[in-house]
Amino acid sequence: MNMQAIMQQAQKMQRDITKKKDELNKKEFTGTSELVEVVFTGDKKLVSVSIKNDIDNDDKEIIEDMFVIAVNDAMAKIDSETEKVLGAYGSQLGGLL
Repeated sequence: MNMQAIMQQAQKMQRDITKKKDELNKKEFTGTSELVEVVFTGDKKLVSVSIKNDIDNDDKEIIEDMFVIAVNDAMAKIDSETEKVLGAYGSQLGGLL
């Protein structure tokens, strides 16, 4: 196999990985417990949270909104730290990480 064929194969693999990552990022995942249900996208963004107990509806909506903000803030910090620690490796691998 010549170098050009290897490069073409690597580029195709990178396109395939990018396509699969995009598909996964759009997919939603639901987690449940006895009192809480959360929905995340494949890229770890919180879409919704539902508290399954009997509290005042206005309080419930505020708590759910604050929960979404807090979780997304934590996820952003994880992404930032991951990029800081592993970013050099990702650029060396053509952004596959």
